[in-house]
Amino acid sequence: MSDVHDDDRLSELAVQIDEWLAQLAAANPSVEAVDRSDDDAHRWYVRLRGDEKEHITVWLVLGQRTLRYEAYVMPAPQENVAKVYEMALRRNEKLVGAHFAIGVEDALFLRGELPVAAICAAEVDRIVGSIYAYAEQSFPAMIRLGFASQFTN
Repeated sequence: MSDVHDDDRLSELAVQIDEWLAQLAAANPSVEAVDRSDDDAHRWYVRLRGDEKEHITVWLVLGQRTLRYEAYVMPAPQENVAKVYEMALRRNEKLVGAHFAIGVEDALFLRGELPVAAICAAEVDRIVGSIYAYAEQSFPAMIRLGFASQFTN
């Protein structure tokens, strides 16, 4: 079982994550926005400008044991449903640190988590970059398959 971190340690780490995300935003022109939730929860989002998908928003949530992260990829497919979900499952084999998951209203998400002890600037950068790349690589084929009739004309 992973270590449980106390509120003081999590608050210190949250400040570091704020700094790392600010540095990421300053250094990467694809980052459109970085923000942190107003409540007491340790939640952030990083909004990125995509090429294939107009925007990709990576949510980060710091808990006592893990940093969870996710990004919405696409709504539930209206056509070729089984094929779209199969494509996502097959792509999972190649992903590192994230996986496709079916979420609210059967939408497709990319999700992952990292133990709190492993969080550092390089890992936060890797998470955001990987989720961005996985969404960009997967979105075109999945959306065309899941909404095929809208692409034929």
